[in-house]
Amino acid sequence: MMILLIFALFSILLISRETEKHIAPEMVLVKAGTFQMGDEVGDLWDGARPVHTVNLTYDFWIGKTEITFNEYDDYCPWTDKPCAWDHGWDREDRPVIYVSWWDAIAYCNWLSERERLQPAYNEDGNLLDRNGELTTDITTVEGYRLPTEAEWEYAASGGHHALPLPPRFLFSGSDEIDDVAWYFSNSGEYELVGGSLGIDYSRHGGTAIQGISTHPVGQKQPNELGLYDMSGNVWEWCHDWYGEYTPEEQTNPIGAATGHVRVMRGGSWIFGANDCRVGNRFYRSRHDKIFRLGFRIARTDL
Repeated sequence: MMILLIFALFSILLISRETEKHIAPEMVLVKAGTFQMGDEVGDLWDGARPVHTVNLTYDFWIGKTEITFNEYDDYCPWTDKPCAWDHGWDREDRPVIYVSWWDAIAYCNWLSERERLQPAYNEDGNLLDRNGELTTDITTVEGYRLPTEAEWEYAASGGHHALPLPPRFLFSGSDEIDDVAWYFSNSGEYELVGGSLGIDYSRHGGTAIQGISTHPVGQKQPNELGLYDMSGNVWEWCHDWYGEYTPEEQTNPIGAATGHVRVMRGGSWIFGANDCRVGNRFYRSRHDKIFRLGFRIARTDL
């Protein structure tokens, strides 16, 4: 009798936990469209050119803001994952940092499972369609995922609300960076410190940076779609392997077939204005966890 009672109580706990609400990130719908991808001005580094035509034939959802500590901290206890370090700054509505590409897609898969969707990634980081089969067709992926680089740039440019493109704003929502972005010049008072932090930075010039940091999401003006912080605050992981651009027109691209580094977009609180440009791009190892890099989520509108 006691065993049955214990089993019943355990079942109730499992059910209540399974039905407990989690913090669901707010999403914005982006409708299909065609745009010119890349550095249209011609003053960024060579990796952001040549400009080429991209056709997105499907609608998709993208996070209104970068994933915050509140949202990521909600996920960690469910999966026994350690919470990401906040670098000694506040957590809550600041964008989560110190998350690798692997951490970001694990969060996406967890969110999919919580909402009874087919996860977008397998254990190797490859895309899965709605039936759980490997795919390179982004239009068949049901679950939450990282935005493709093309989706990211199209959304940052204002998407269907900014068509026809070009021209477009240099930054996401404005040509005036201070209106829409936290970047090096407005993120705080810059100070170089060394041993006072108790950290050996001798291999990195003997100094650490203090006085500037990330900021809570959604404080700057949004772009035409109502998306915040796509320029500045933190760099954002994209789905894609990094590869060089080509001039050919593309439809629904998902990046290079293979690679060594993943694309990141948007610039950050510690980078300059040009790094925050809509047409700019960069890359990091998918294992990297750093204080200037976070992510936002996306989903194909099936």
